[in-house]
Amino acid sequence: MMSGMATLSTTARSGRRPQAAEYVDVLIVGAGISGIGSAYHLTRQCPGMSFVVLEAQESFGGTWHTHRYPGARSDSDLYTFGYRFKPWIGNPIATAAEIRAYLSEVIDENDLAGRIRYGHRIVSAAWSSDDNLWTVEAVRTDTGETVQIAAGFLWMCQGYYRHTEGYTPDWDGQDRFGGRIVHPQTWPDDLDLSGKRVVVVGSGATAATLVPSIAADCAHVTLLQRSPTYYISARNQNDLADTLRTLEVKEEWIHEIVRRKILYDQGAFTRRCFDEPDVVKQELLAGVRVHLGPDYDIGTHFTPRYRPWRQRIGFVPNGDLFQGIASGRASVVTDEIERFTKTGIELKSGATIDADVVITATGFNLNVLGDIAFVIDGKPLTFSDTVTYRGMMFTGVPNLAWVFGYFRASWTLRVDLIADFVCRLLNHMEVKGADKVEVALRPEDRGMPLSLWMDAEDFNPGYLMRGMHLLPQRGEAPEWRHTQNYWAEKDELPAIDLDDPVFVYGWTEDRRHAVNE
Repeated sequence: MMSGMATLSTTARSGRRPQAAEYVDVLIVGAGISGIGSAYHLTRQCPGMSFVVLEAQESFGGTWHTHRYPGARSDSDLYTFGYRFKPWIGNPIATAAEIRAYLSEVIDENDLAGRIRYGHRIVSAAWSSDDNLWTVEAVRTDTGETVQIAAGFLWMCQGYYRHTEGYTPDWDGQDRFGGRIVHPQTWPDDLDLSGKRVVVVGSGATAATLVPSIAADCAHVTLLQRSPTYYISARNQNDLADTLRTLEVKEEWIHEIVRRKILYDQGAFTRRCFDEPDVVKQELLAGVRVHLGPDYDIGTHFTPRYRPWRQRIGFVPNGDLFQGIASGRASVVTDEIERFTKTGIELKSGATIDADVVITATGFNLNVLGDIAFVIDGKPLTFSDTVTYRGMMFTGVPNLAWVFGYFRASWTLRVDLIADFVCRLLNHMEVKGADKVEVALRPEDRGMPLSLWMDAEDFNPGYLMRGMHLLPQRGEAPEWRHTQNYWAEKDELPAIDLDDPVFVYGWTEDRRHAVNE
């Protein structure tokens, strides 16, 4: 974007923005993998625009700063979970510490540190159509001071769950339990599991990571699950990347080649999960049987009731979860909790499990737009009343884009795609002289049936089902839904016509006069 356009933008708005507020062209919410990636793309694709990143926590990383439980790691490979612009060098499945180091390099290499303000918890965001501006109020967590910033555009990169607390069901008798109950999201520094009988409740990626990480220290660890999850076990190594490095191929080339190969294989696997789910199911179960042997009750403990990819498939690097079970240090119980007792857990089957520590790896609390109080022209925003445009913009919500990644592919793939779209949209607005854009149903869209944001028959993890009523609606037309299909969106999003009637542009009077001059 031309620097003159940026000057025009600031000058045109300067007379109308609140006197007490600092002004930026773009405010990015969150300094996790989405916010850092978006900031990078903004500096490259819209170099004349002013922006700031507000982060509630005391450091960058988002998920990878919040989660400090033993063994915390990505369950997506870093060739696709990493950015397309930053080669990943290391094992495909990375620890939280390795991911934070990677993000730190991105910040340092691209001079982003000065753009990020930590310890700023946003409490409200108010849109004014008179000014075509957002006014954001944040509280500094160190001093309690309220900070106000006016922004032309909000880029929501805060993630999808509440970082301050995880989800724990309200089981009967929890107050009677004589041991300790811990959620992995708020892992205490003083927790010592040495010699303890530990129960990990859950069956997702967190549980599968925790069990092998703590098994060697505990007297015994039991994975207690209400229902099983599908897992894929493989070496934490990429043979293609290793071969290319042996051939002394440049890391930038290795990153791109391996990334494309992984995405090709993932796309083929995802299609097979829909086209031949029973075949894929047997393949996944056979992989578990290799580690646990023919006599293990895989039917009870590792055979889900749903088809593959209706929920996320866990990745078990080097079979570590299964090794812990085979060694006897860990065991799996598939049952439901009836109540807690003083010494452990009583199950609905009547069996009991003695425990000193219970770890509730039971999921997240869905976070909708950062738990921020949004107001548009004095009226509180009810997010569930809006209709999503491709899962990134919303009817009736001007100058705002939301980053929500993929379930069946790496989250970061959509970070890059949405960044390209937002930067293109911002530059297009400058060319048009517009300082407002929102999406609206076209005449042909009005009257189309609306439904919940995600089809439960397609994808139905618990955290999503619990919070579905909070999310926007989707329509039948492809533009009005979040498809969760990277392999389609990688071609569709770059081809969006920004002059399609779905985009409604606007101008303040000051802006209109400045443009005309």
